[in-house]
Amino acid sequence: MAEETTERLALFEEDPRGRRRRGISGLIGVVIVAAAFGGVAGLIGGTLIGLVVALVIALPLLYVMAVSIRRRVWLEGSTLLVRTWGLRRVDLVTATRLDLVIGDVRGSRTVSLLVNAGQRGKVGKVDLAVFSGTGGRELGVLQLRKLANALMNNTEANGLVFGELLVAELKAEARGSGVADRPLYRLASVAPSGKYVQRFTMEAVSRFVATLD
Repeated sequence: MAEETTERLALFEEDPRGRRRRGISGLIGVVIVAAAFGGVAGLIGGTLIGLVVALVIALPLLYVMAVSIRRRVWLEGSTLLVRTWGLRRVDLVTATRLDLVIGDVRGSRTVSLLVNAGQRGKVGKVDLAVFSGTGGRELGVLQLRKLANALMNNTEANGLVFGELLVAELKAEARGSGVADRPLYRLASVAPSGKYVQRFTMEAVSRFVATLD
């Protein structure tokens, strides 16, 4: 008898061209930032100091950019598989902390689920939606439903709250609601501007979910 295998569901957009564009844009940004800091340091301490400062600024930024480009996330049953330089597994059911994170970069807001299993290195992030203006893109219906099912089985970090949020998103899509009327967009829009990353705790998400129909 063949052994039953669990389906691995991609939670990222497979877009090589888009990744190349992000890589080029990120590289240009790193060069501009490093050159700016290096130029100021060079005026004060000389050319060598300027080059050293530019290098110190550029290296960590390049590392972060490379991790972002390489990052892939899958759902296998109730387990997140997160790949950067290696592959780590984070169980949604036994995770000890769940947070919603809103990233704000150049007018685009990314709504992500941050999962912490309470162990070193056992952290995963799933991008649920990206919005710009009144438009954007979200995870597919199947991905959202599978995530919601897994989260609702988490009692340690009250995953039911986050599962209900995703179910409300699915219901809004099924009703044909516009992007601006969907829960994830509404949640992203109420986050204060001017912050690169903002964390919404379970309590904050719970209060928001309580206001949904």
